[in-house]
Amino acid sequence: MHDLNRDEESLPTAGQALLFGFKSGVLRWRRRLIDWDAPVRRYPVGNAGESREVISEQSAKLWTNLSAAEFPLTAGKVENLRVAARRLHRVEIPAGEIWSFWKQLGRPTRANGFVAGRELREGCLVPAIGGGLCQLSGLIYQAALDAGLEVIERHGHTRVIAGSLAEEDKDATIFWNYVDLRLHHARAWRMEVELTTSELIVRILSDQRGDVLEAKAVDAAKRPPITGDCLTCGMVECFRHPSALSDHAPAQGHSAYLLDGRWPEFEQWCAEHSREGDCWLTPLDGCRWRKPNYQWRRPSGISTRHATLVTLWRSFQHRRLPAQGALRQRSLLDGSAALANHYARKLDPTCRHVVVSQSLLPFLWRSGALGGRSFDVLIERWPLHELQQCLDRALERHPDSPTLGDFRADPDLARAEQEALAAAGRMVTPHRAMAEHFGAKAWLVDWKMPKPIERQPSAKPTVFLPCSRLGRKGAYELAAALRKLDGVELKHLGRAEEGVANLFEGVECSPASLQDLAQAHALVLPAWVEHQPRHALKALASGIPVVASTACGLPDHPNLHRMHEPSAAALEQILRSILDTSP
Repeated sequence: MHDLNRDEESLPTAGQALLFGFKSGVLRWRRRLIDWDAPVRRYPVGNAGESREVISEQSAKLWTNLSAAEFPLTAGKVENLRVAARRLHRVEIPAGEIWSFWKQLGRPTRANGFVAGRELREGCLVPAIGGGLCQLSGLIYQAALDAGLEVIERHGHTRVIAGSLAEEDKDATIFWNYVDLRLHHARAWRMEVELTTSELIVRILSDQRGDVLEAKAVDAAKRPPITGDCLTCGMVECFRHPSALSDHAPAQGHSAYLLDGRWPEFEQWCAEHSREGDCWLTPLDGCRWRKPNYQWRRPSGISTRHATLVTLWRSFQHRRLPAQGALRQRSLLDGSAALANHYARKLDPTCRHVVVSQSLLPFLWRSGALGGRSFDVLIERWPLHELQQCLDRALERHPDSPTLGDFRADPDLARAEQEALAAAGRMVTPHRAMAEHFGAKAWLVDWKMPKPIERQPSAKPTVFLPCSRLGRKGAYELAAALRKLDGVELKHLGRAEEGVANLFEGVECSPASLQDLAQAHALVLPAWVEHQPRHALKALASGIPVVASTACGLPDHPNLHRMHEPSAAALEQILRSILDTSP
């Protein structure tokens, strides 16, 4: 309906907008001259503030307007806050320096990642690139007041939105670049800006508070209420009305599925939980490129986007890597980071929920792309922190191993993954041990059992290792057990080696292919770390006994012999029992 405070004769005109633009340009040049004479700095992100205490924390709700008409620009506001948070989070300001909102943030343009949000201009809430940043500047101002920082420059809105903090004079409007927010503190301080699923949070950290100032209530006569909201005022004749914007469309949000390598269990779960209008982002079109590990089959009504060039380059680099080692692990993480960053740029602001492959999770978390959104995780491996602890335990048992300690991820990356997992909703996994680790947050799905093969046990006792003979796969325990079992042959997959001389001395070993599984009397996987026990599942489906550690995450099965942890003595005992009863 029409706003009662504004008649059609008072509608803003394009001429008024041009005049406003001219005046703004003059004021911007004036600000540049002032800053040239007395420059302010842009400060770097750092870790020095981690030792300081939080002296002020303020929060505000992100999603306050969720009707179909208002949602797109509200989502645009949240996207602008994500972009701003990436530039302001963990900034360290030295003692006695002046911090400027605009100097730190930069100009809010599409090229810098900002989108259309709602901005208060000439009494109306209108669509504008970078709209909604006032929520952040206002929250920073409130935190600064609470922390006792000196406010060098601050401007209140010319109009007041009913129920907002502007009624208490605790708002701070900004407009590039001459309407700024500038702060000062006698001590070094740090700013943190984060978006949770539903809130915007600002923290100020320092080793000493300043003198806390109290804001005064605003005189309502001097700051009247807004006269309209472009989305709901009904003044469609206005040149600023969203009907004139080609990219505006009412919506209620959608989910995005950020996927990496295909797991059939995850494909089924994602298909069952996708809704019309959702989007799947996959590395490339696996069918077109004949890459089975990327052949995600989406349900109807779902759009798909690919990261083809990023994925092809990642695959090219991986082909040049050694079979195992620190170089390979670092490259795998770099490839995941590149894919995650590509996906982050492709996320639509109206996406409110994300399902993400775990390999991409820490990078998306650090980029801020998950802020303001709920998200679930497709758990593909142990979290980096727990994975490395497990390898450390194995290294303590086998200190001469050249592979168990050859790589550890950057502690900041492991910490980012821990934070992201703590903030996530559900952890989807078929891996029994990982599901138990995550407890109530786990969503356990069934492993997809492969087609069985026909058993043809060889005359000679044979055990099958479905991987390379590496320490993390239980090579030391397996070698010790087999040396005590006379006449047993080991067939193994994989080219990588542990690199320890005489590790399998006295054991008959031969490289094999998957076809040799049919001849095995048992499959052995006494692994410290195992994330996708596909060959073990095939053995179970085919009636072949499997000896595996709990770390393999296999489901209960009559043919499964489970060990809590890799053990040569337990492995020998179980294998002896199996071989003694084999036909």
